[in-house]
Amino acid sequence: MGQAKAGDEGRQRVLIVDDSRAQRVLLRASLTRWGYDVAEAAAGDEALALCQREHFDIILSDWVMPGLSGPEFCRAFRNLPGEDYGYFILLTSKSEKDEVALGLDAGADDFLSKPVTPAELRARMRAGERLIGMHRALRDNNRLLGAALDELRGVYDSLDRDLIEARKLQQSLVRDRHHDFGAARIALMLRPSGHVGGDLGGYFPLAPGKLAFFSVDVSGHGVASAMMAARLAGMLSSSFADGNIALSYDSGALRVLPPETVVERLNRLVLEVMQVDQYFTCVYGDADLRSGHIRMVQAGHPHPLLLEASGSIRALGHGGLPVGLVPGATWDRLDLRLTPGDRLFLMTDGLTECRDPEDRELGEAGLIALVRQHLALCGEDFLDALQHDVEAWGGGGDPADDISGLLLDWRGSDQ
Repeated sequence: MGQAKAGDEGRQRVLIVDDSRAQRVLLRASLTRWGYDVAEAAAGDEALALCQREHFDIILSDWVMPGLSGPEFCRAFRNLPGEDYGYFILLTSKSEKDEVALGLDAGADDFLSKPVTPAELRARMRAGERLIGMHRALRDNNRLLGAALDELRGVYDSLDRDLIEARKLQQSLVRDRHHDFGAARIALMLRPSGHVGGDLGGYFPLAPGKLAFFSVDVSGHGVASAMMAARLAGMLSSSFADGNIALSYDSGALRVLPPETVVERLNRLVLEVMQVDQYFTCVYGDADLRSGHIRMVQAGHPHPLLLEASGSIRALGHGGLPVGLVPGATWDRLDLRLTPGDRLFLMTDGLTECRDPEDRELGEAGLIALVRQHLALCGEDFLDALQHDVEAWGGGGDPADDISGLLLDWRGSDQ
């Protein structure tokens, strides 16, 4: 209400508005004796002009005055801009309920009946001070809260930018969404549930005529899972042959390790070297591009699906333990031979465990039913259609879990 203009340090500023000079003198004497900084106005118009220039903590206004009446002045006072609250007391000889309602509707906080006694005046002033104190405390707390929210918003925006960059980095860990190796073609799908996630799918050449492929799902979600997925991506990359956990140098010669040995090495690495809280499930395998021979290990991951050229669909694998839980764990290997037109589909549990709005899980059978609808599609077209259907099952929007998949199309070594 007007601009703040402090009186003496720590003193409440009071404005007395009354056309009776005698009444103003009496009120001023009491208020000054009690330590208030007091100003006067003889009419509502004069008081309003004062309030536009200065701030007053408490207003004592007569009801009946020339020009603006007490309620009219109160209403105009309440419409003044400003965040500091002014406690408004109407002085009146009126006691009818309708008159009291009129004053309250105009914005008055309290009433004093004439003639005013010092004891009642002192009590009303103290009540006003308490309310003003609470208002100021609330205002100050809101300012602190606003500043804290602004700071948190800045931190969140910074984290959001970092997570966006982290997502770009994670996406860069995924090789090209599709690659043609002649006899085989591979396509990938990755849809994190947030900015970043713990799913990873990929492939890399092992040796001439040999191709490795994998699907990984790190436990948990978010940055910690994504960091572990990034470390695993570095171990399963052809960019750094010396650090590739699927390769070994034997007497100076590069040797391709069988899938079960690769997974056992990963298990030792997670438990003995990384020493992290996360574990992961995976399917890791390799393909002979001359014969179509597949060697594969399933470690706690959803069963790979073999989409046969005949149209039948089979779930493969032995289950197995997740990686990073049990020291010295071993895994069984699955061997199969693909024929031209066969496809191998690896996926994470974000697909099979997707829930619809009624909390029903899609499950392996539901996923197979969706897969069957898209058997005529190939590569990334197949994966895009399947992802769309799974997200539609989940009700649309962001998935509750990361979604990823890998599709290996076998065309045969004569192509």
